[in-house]
Amino acid sequence: MKEDDPPPLPVAPASSSPIQAAAPLLERHVDVSFIGKSLVAGGIKGALVKVVKLEGFFALYRGNGAQMVRIFPYAATQFTSHQVYKRAFPVLFNVPPTVFWVQFIAGSCAGLSAVTLTYPLDAIRARLAFQTQDNRRYKGILHTGQSIFKEEGGIKGLYRGIVPTYLGMIPYAGTSFSVFDFLKRTFLSTIPQYAGREGRGEQLNTGFRLLCGASAGLAAQSLSYPFDVARRRMQLAMMYPETKHLGHGTLDTLKHVYKKDGIVRGLYRGLSINYIRAMPMHALSFTTYEFMCEFLGIPSTMRVPTG
Repeated sequence: MKEDDPPPLPVAPASSSPIQAAAPLLERHVDVSFIGKSLVAGGIKGALVKVVKLEGFFALYRGNGAQMVRIFPYAATQFTSHQVYKRAFPVLFNVPPTVFWVQFIAGSCAGLSAVTLTYPLDAIRARLAFQTQDNRRYKGILHTGQSIFKEEGGIKGLYRGIVPTYLGMIPYAGTSFSVFDFLKRTFLSTIPQYAGREGRGEQLNTGFRLLCGASAGLAAQSLSYPFDVARRRMQLAMMYPETKHLGHGTLDTLKHVYKKDGIVRGLYRGLSINYIRAMPMHALSFTTYEFMCEFLGIPSTMRVPTG
């Protein structure tokens, strides 16, 4: 979610990986490793420049292998289950399928389904992305998973941080899908001559698909970000003895961040760089998804009559 955080299709995480690599550096803000105030003080540009200077260009893509392995089952589960949920819930609740809260619940359930299946790979990716050349504990995806499993309580270790992930995924995925669907229907019903594809007015053109996807990502990231910060803290805390106390309990982690750094510099630290990551990621993901649905003849959302 979010830093998670969201992402749906392989093209999106690959394109946003350098930004994703810098995001944990800005949001972590703990008192260990070479990443300290001197790094985050320069903001997004300073973080990227410093990572390249100290670790080399390819450090920006550290952990991207695990992300790419994760994203295929994540995207498949999320979008497929969303198709199931958005058709089942209107029947279950006896309401029209375009009702916003029904779309929200369907999106949330799809996100929860996907993250439950793939969370261990996200934890592995976070560990690989966060280690430095001077402090390399893990040799690869399998070694990281085995180490976490053996040293941190088995399955419990691999799923550490899942609670804030669930709490963040509900507004994140729910907002993402429902906002995209709402904007799509709104544009097609109000300005079909600009938003619709030529000869196929019931489908958004590429520009408006990108716009709707980016807007959905912006809204989703804004609502769920504090839980994303808590998730990342809990995932990474066990890497160092002096921060292990941060790896237990969602509420305790949120309280600790709030008491130490407040809301803006604590719970929302690194939000700007996640906007830069989330907006193109969601824009590409939803656009690719819509194109694939159209190619396969699958209705992606409820079609809007345009007269």
